Amino acid sequence: MDSSMINKIQKSKEYAQEPDRITFHTMEIEFRGDNSTYTIILAPDGWSCTCPGFEKYGICPHIMTVEKLFKVMLKRDPLPYASGQNIVSDVKKSKRYSEEQDRIRFIAFTATFRGDNKDHFISYDRGQWDNPTSSYFAQHGISTHIMTMERVLRGMVEPVKLQRPETEAE
Repeated sequence: MDSSMINKIQKSKEYAQEPDRITFHTMEIEFRGDNSTYTIILAPDGWSCTCPGFEKYGICPHIMTVEKLFKVMLKRDPLPYASGQNIVSDVKKSKRYSEEQDRIRFIAFTATFRGDNKDHFISYDRGQWDNPTSSYFAQHGISTHIMTMERVLRGMVEPVKLQRPETEAE
């Protein structure tokens, strides 16, 4: 491992302690609830969830959990409680879900990462990472920003699959 990569790894550890550097723009999440698995989507026009609670109230414990876990990275106000919603039950369920993060798997997201020198765009789609604003990523298929996202979202995303350099036949 070269010193450049060691520096990137160290910087990603430091950045992971500052999740407010990250701003999610869109996301698609598979959320394993108590009764079924649901899809949560954050699009430019707002949230949606495939659960019956969201369909009825426009808010649900699944989205409440995501809002709680990623609050500093969402940079948006949480959805308001709805009339008729079982708020006490949903808040309790959301609290429990936030302690059981293995329920959450990112399918895709787009985000901006505030680096020390400039902002970087990061995307993730079904295990494929992209960081088009990073020259290091273009050369190596990994970047400090992606390593940071892997740390912050540990267990919720697939890590970068690095290709090993080809070795000459002996």
